Parts: sequence; C-alpha cells; structure tokens
Amino acid sequence: MRLTLHDLRRSAAERKITMLTCYDAAFAALLDHAGIDSLLIGDSLGMVIQGHDSTLPVTLEQVCYHTQAVARGSQRTFIVADMPFGSYQASAQQGFESAARLMQAGAQMVKLEGGEEMSPTIAFMVERGVPVCAHVGLTPQHVNRFGGYRVQGRGQAADRVRSGARAVVQAGAEMIVIEAVPEALAREIASECTALSIGIGASSACSGQVLVLHDMLGVTRGKRPRFVKNFLIGAGSVEAAARAYMAQVQSGAFPGPEHAYSDSN
Repeated sequence: MRLTLHDLRRSAAERKITMLTCYDAAFAALLDHAGIDSLLIGDSLGMVIQGHDSTLPVTLEQVCYHTQAVARGSQRTFIVADMPFGSYQASAQQGFESAARLMQAGAQMVKLEGGEEMSPTIAFMVERGVPVCAHVGLTPQHVNRFGGYRVQGRGQAADRVRSGARAVVQAGAEMIVIEAVPEALAREIASECTALSIGIGASSACSGQVLVLHDMLGVTRGKRPRFVKNFLIGAGSVEAAARAYMAQVQSGAFPGPEHAYSDSN
C-alpha cells in the first residue's frame, strides 16, 4: 500500500525521511524495495537523463511520462513530481492545470520553485486539493538569474530565503525543499517550519534529505556539489547503496559537516 503524506508526517516524528529522484520503473521498483520513503520525479532529468546543462528544457509532458513510469514501478513510496519551468509561473490557474496533469499521471504531490512570489499560486492549488512541496534557496530554474548554481542566503540575502520559506508554508505547502543554503539558516528554517523540511546541501536538522539518484550513485560527470556523497562505493549493488543512504540519513550521519555550507564558504 502506498505511503501517504500522513504516513510521512508520522514517520518524521520518529526518524528522518529519505527521498531520492527517480525517472523510470526499474529504479522505482529497486528503491521501493530498498525502503526509500519518497521518490521525486525531478526536472533534474533534463541534466542527468537528457544531457542538457540545466533543467529549463524539460517539459510538462516529459515529467508526466516519467511520473507514469515511476508510479508503475513502485508500490509503497510516496511520489512527488516536479513542475517544470514555464508550467506554473504565468498564473495560479496554469499552475493548477499543470498540477492536475501530474497527479493524473500518478503524483501524490507536486513541487514548485520560489518563495513569496509563488504563495498565491500555492494557496490556489492547495484550496483545490493539490498537495504542494515548495522549494527555496538554490532554485535551479532560476539559474540564469542567479548567474550559476550558487549558494543562496548568505549575509543579507538570508532574509529573502527565510521570508520565502515562511510565506510558502503559510500559503499551505506541506513540504519544503531547502537547497544549498548556509547550515545555520537551514537549521533555523527547519526548526520553525510546520511543514516537512527536506534538505539538500542544507542541514541535518531537516525532517529528511533528498539527493539526485545519479549523484548518490556517483555516476554524474563533472564537478559535484559539496553536498553530494557517492554511496555506491563499497556497497556492492545499487540497492545496497540506497540502503546505506537511507541508514545514514536516518541515523543523522548524513549529511555531515563536510556536506554543509556556511556564510563564508
């Protein structure tokens, strides 16, 4: 029986939640069997599957396709699907219509990027029955505005990330991904957040952690972010690597201090 948002909340009261990205039925079945709590059909597929240098070319149709595959391959994991660039920014109505397609494809929750500016869209969707995961800090769909994949929330910029996190939760987001922000800021957001907080380059204080599957398995080429760890080393199999990731997240061993950012580095 598939996990629900209620199940995740109950689990988070006792241990950390584990999430990995996933894009096909075979890996979905494997990660499901390993015991991962949630699978995210991320627009990261544009980079790790399609070979683009950003997530921007990914379309709603493509995320729907991969969501259907993951839903067919898994039985118990909670499924979250990314809303790709251009599928929700124009209006709240556009966001709802895109979310409806993703949920019809098998998603139990949709994820969108942005802070205060996305609050009206989040509220509109939640009022119409769409569970929403927000995403603050380093939001990859804003890569061109940020000038690259840079840590967000240092110095005075912390107020923007902090207020954005508060706004999306107040709007009704029941989960929030916090990406690539200083550890102290992420810890502060997680501690006051009533939504489930999922960290990636953030803080071990979050309710859980997420990694891109290909990063977790060490098959991503090029420079890797500080928050990435290759769990396949010494594991012997992909499923064993997933179990190692799960065990280290749940024990608090991952992420360690070496995976976190500060205001200065």
